[in-house]
Amino acid sequence: MQAEQFYYDNRIVKWFAYATMFWGIIGMLAGLYAAIAMYYPAISFDFAPTTFGRLRPVHTNAVIFAFVGNGIFMGVYYSLQRLCKARMFSDKLSNIHFWGWQLIIVVAAITLLLGYTTGKEYAELEWPVDIAITLVWVLFGINMFGTIIKRRESHLYVAIWFYIATWVTVAMLHIVNSFEMPLTLFKSYSWYAGVQDALVQWWYGHNAVAFFLTTPYLGLMYYFLPKAANRPVYSYRLSIIHFWALIFIYIWAGPHHLLYTSLPDWAQSLGVVFSVMLIAPSWGGMLNGLFTLRGAWDKVREEPVLKFLVVAITCYGMATFEGPMLSLKNVNAIAHFTDWIVAHVHVGALGWNGFLTFGVIYWLVPKMWNTSLYSKKLAGTHFWIGTIGIVLYAVPLYWAGFAQSSMWKQFTEEGQLKYQFLETVTNILPLYITRSVGGTLYLAGVFIMVYNIAKTVKKGSFVANEAVEAAPLPKNPVLHGKEHWHRWIEKRPVQMLVWSLVVVAIGGALEMVPTFLVKSNVPTISSVKPYTPLELHGRDIYIREGCYTCHSQMVRPFRDEVARYGEYSKAGEFVYDHPFQWGSKRTGPDLARIGGKYPDSWHYNHMLEPASMSPGSVMPTYGWLFKQNIDTTLTPGMIRVMQKLGVPYEEGYDAQANKDLVEQASAIKGRLAGDKIKVGEQREIVALIAYLQRMGTDIKVSAVTQK
Repeated sequence: MQAEQFYYDNRIVKWFAYATMFWGIIGMLAGLYAAIAMYYPAISFDFAPTTFGRLRPVHTNAVIFAFVGNGIFMGVYYSLQRLCKARMFSDKLSNIHFWGWQLIIVVAAITLLLGYTTGKEYAELEWPVDIAITLVWVLFGINMFGTIIKRRESHLYVAIWFYIATWVTVAMLHIVNSFEMPLTLFKSYSWYAGVQDALVQWWYGHNAVAFFLTTPYLGLMYYFLPKAANRPVYSYRLSIIHFWALIFIYIWAGPHHLLYTSLPDWAQSLGVVFSVMLIAPSWGGMLNGLFTLRGAWDKVREEPVLKFLVVAITCYGMATFEGPMLSLKNVNAIAHFTDWIVAHVHVGALGWNGFLTFGVIYWLVPKMWNTSLYSKKLAGTHFWIGTIGIVLYAVPLYWAGFAQSSMWKQFTEEGQLKYQFLETVTNILPLYITRSVGGTLYLAGVFIMVYNIAKTVKKGSFVANEAVEAAPLPKNPVLHGKEHWHRWIEKRPVQMLVWSLVVVAIGGALEMVPTFLVKSNVPTISSVKPYTPLELHGRDIYIREGCYTCHSQMVRPFRDEVARYGEYSKAGEFVYDHPFQWGSKRTGPDLARIGGKYPDSWHYNHMLEPASMSPGSVMPTYGWLFKQNIDTTLTPGMIRVMQKLGVPYEEGYDAQANKDLVEQASAIKGRLAGDKIKVGEQREIVALIAYLQRMGTDIKVSAVTQK
């Protein structure tokens, strides 16, 4: 059959590569700023957008969706064309995808800094941005599948399997977790509440790691590692087992983020079982990558690209061993809510995602500019600075995590808690400082890479349209001998899409459906009542300021936690929480039982100047809460939205809600006046105090009745 001439589109790959480097620097700078704020809160300058609570989601979204996201698209657009022997389906769709994604990132950064957030980790973006993400993701899928369908290569290589599973699963995760009821253009409430919201969120959160930070990067590994090493993949059979086992098992593991919480025990146990099973396919993929380098280790010592890829795969193996270990209940009891988890996450983020991205960029750019890398020595310097940065980042946080957990749990001989919570924070501040040094080194390596790439681009000549020839795919191919059974599905991308969706949907459905439909999984408590209008406003402020990034609202059934915070948390306490606020990190103490523990004046002064109430506190000041008023015009709408979500306010309560709000605010104003504090009753601080004083007060240990 006569070969056809066509052209690969390198231009779109170039733009995604540039965006990857740009957003990598922005996201890492935000992370470094937030890391410094954890031991030097004055860096916030009493300016809302620079506080840790607002910067942290900017950092996580920037590195996940901007840096890694653009890195995924860069690698997919380059490799897919060559694996399919076809230009991308539509240049116009490629352009819309690129500019649409960058616009989403910019809007996301601005809105998060302004405090527009859903309060759900890794899914903080508000509903208009969620819709935009969905539309751009669909366009990317059309472009990708259009390319696969018009391919000139019959066989779908393993990298494409992972691209397909990524696309369909991320779409499912994003849509299910983003069900929310809008109040205004940039304010909505999660459709789910309490325990159910927590399950959906961590089903999404864990699998965002799985299917945005892992499966597409495994696809890139399967393409770029053999290319860079000039070796075939070690085992085709192992790649099949790796793919199907990974996407089936991963989706079940989300509940391991909620061990010892109010989630039903059966769901927690499922998360543990499948998390432990997950080590097999994860390490199967790691070994398939490392064994691909058999006989090529001399080349690894010489080529910076391979050095980055080897360390990336090794970090993937470390993180995927540690993840199942952390899901064991006895280990999780030590690690959860501590900096151990932060260290674990960053071994994957900095090592696996970061180093693999750097390796791909170092390999791609010289190819597309038809030249050699400007300086292997600079790339080697980047490698060693980055590696030292990872070590200096992770090791202090492991140490900090062990120290936190140990100090939290220690009792004196008299049976009293040995340490106040603040002592556990001040004790690890030197480790936080060391972590920021590691982050600085890692970021310095990125600047070295950008310089090296800029010099490479300058000395080369960009090939925007790369000419190639390939024969078209025959309509009725002749079979020669017996085919492997997996070849059947590899030739049918639509069937692979459908089967991938079925495989990943099973786990989520079997965990969530019973939790939603079987009432005994979330028993109600008769004394738990809906929030008052003022408390709803205060809760919105709490979420806006990102308080959940440092404080949990979940007392686990451990002796030390009950002694420190109060009665352990019950599932029925959270039935009106849209969204849930259990948190995942304790830089500050748990707040589930904070209500009534301190007078209103303590909270007022603590938000105005934290160190005045807690000497040595690393919490920033929140001066704007004392100047800004709550928007009471929103109150009726808030009540109506909550009613639609199932919160049992009386019919017509929206009309009198502001009257009750003023009455409660006046009472708080009066109590503050008794302590010689003058404040306007509509100030945001008053609403926040109302919410804080409500937390955990609905139940008394002796008065809890379930129905």
